Amino acid sequence: MSDPKKKLSADEVAEANLADWQQRGETITATYRTGDFATGLEFTNRVGAAAEDADHHPDILLTYPQVQVTLWSHDVGGLTSRDIRMALTISQLAAEQELETV
Repeated sequence: MSDPKKKLSADEVAEANLADWQQRGETITATYRTGDFATGLEFTNRVGAAAEDADHHPDILLTYPQVQVTLWSHDVGGLTSRDIRMALTISQLAAEQELETV
């Protein structure tokens, strides 16, 4: 799972054991309960900073009272190791804020 341009199979994604995430076709999505808009905005900003550092950008939907994050590699039309790494980072950021999945 090291080639960042190799599209992963559904089995390879499942093997990553991404507890917060659900695979939906060619994407993975996690929705975190934030409880209020300010907490959601803080989380969104932290995810955005991590995405900039990784040069891999998720789709983010910030609403009251949750944040939904969707990952996929647009350049390969599916999931890659970049998505797995970013999902793990986002899960860690959520854990640091004590956010739970919906």
